[in-house]
Amino acid sequence: MKLPLVVIVGRPNVGKSTLFNRLTKSTTAIVDDFSGVTRDRNYGEVEWNGRLFRIIDTGGYVPHSADLFEKAIKEQITIAVDEAEAILFVVDGKDGATPIDYDIATILRRSSKPVYILVNKIDMQSAAMNAAEFYSLGIGKLHDVSALNGRNLGDFLDEIMAELTFADDYLEKDENLKIAIVGKPNVGKSSLVNSLLGFERSIVTDIPGTTRDSLDSTLKYYGEDITLVDTAGLRKKARVTENIEFFSTVRTYRAIWDADVAILLIDAVIGIDKQDQKILDEIIRRRKGVIIAVNKWDLVEEKETNTAKFYEEEAKKKLGNVDYAPVIFISALTKQRIFKLIDLAKIVNEERKRKIPTSELNDVLLPEIVRVSPPASPTGKEVKIKYITQVGDYYPIFLFFTNEPRFIPDNYKRYLEKLIRSKFGFQGVPITLSFRDK
Repeated sequence: MKLPLVVIVGRPNVGKSTLFNRLTKSTTAIVDDFSGVTRDRNYGEVEWNGRLFRIIDTGGYVPHSADLFEKAIKEQITIAVDEAEAILFVVDGKDGATPIDYDIATILRRSSKPVYILVNKIDMQSAAMNAAEFYSLGIGKLHDVSALNGRNLGDFLDEIMAELTFADDYLEKDENLKIAIVGKPNVGKSSLVNSLLGFERSIVTDIPGTTRDSLDSTLKYYGEDITLVDTAGLRKKARVTENIEFFSTVRTYRAIWDADVAILLIDAVIGIDKQDQKILDEIIRRRKGVIIAVNKWDLVEEKETNTAKFYEEEAKKKLGNVDYAPVIFISALTKQRIFKLIDLAKIVNEERKRKIPTSELNDVLLPEIVRVSPPASPTGKEVKIKYITQVGDYYPIFLFFTNEPRFIPDNYKRYLEKLIRSKFGFQGVPITLSFRDK
């Protein structure tokens, strides 16, 4: 399901990151009294009354600044506003309306998007009168709130949820397998899509970052419609200084969010680096099926019988706990194994939807757990796992019922995950383990 996207904007140090953390129930955004702490974007989801929308926390906007970071933040806000369905304009109720607030209001007025002015730092009702002066901005609906203690945010969320557009789960659900092709710039994403489709859907050049947008294409594959999303190349955040690059990054993350399976394309000549691992982290965090496709395999010289096997082993060492992701070697240029990639994506998608009967889970896993039991608690009490069941509609979640859930150590959790995979598969599928009191 495509979820509505909402963006938070405002000048530095008005509490945007605190608001983001409050709405997403996380501590993702760094919060500090020093202005300008948020340089990058934070992406999250907000749940209210059973519905979800996505939210982006942008850096603080300082107009007419010579600081390159602040110039980039201004550009990011402009592009994020174009992408968003609604805008949360955060202002400081203690400082009052400033010239910068008026500048931001001018930008937002041009956008024709719904704007909600959140007058922040109004911690008590007695200070609510301070919000009145922000009517002079001449834009949006006004709410006096406190991101720190949550004051009035419920009323605001009720209002915005009534205004956002949500797809009808039953009437508008797209059943096509959705494959997002992601990776750094210039690894061959557009070439791969073009080779699969058989025509030039995306512009292909040697210049990194040619693809600025995410382009959805439908691949007819043995009578089945498969949606391919060729995403713009992800650069390191420190290098995302152009507004058009920020636009690309937003679209790429949205493609990962909306996909069933993400194919992380790696350059065979360069290998896996930290940026590839960051992209992979986002795929895993979103619990999407994942495939590692090593492109430009035709450029690897002096290949021997075991070259691919050696490369795969080295790749999995770098991937660490994501060693369950299948690795396939392809060439978008020569079309080597590109359709095997689609077959593999279909397999991973089916694995992601697999449901193991509870009786089978317990019959297979409990004897192994008895054989290799969890370590005792710090007080010396025996930790016992009594029962296992699988839940989750969109990706596999395994519930373990135990007498001491808080004392299951991480290394034993990794043992249980590897045990599940050895017995039941789940190739290319992130799984979640949850421990509950029996």
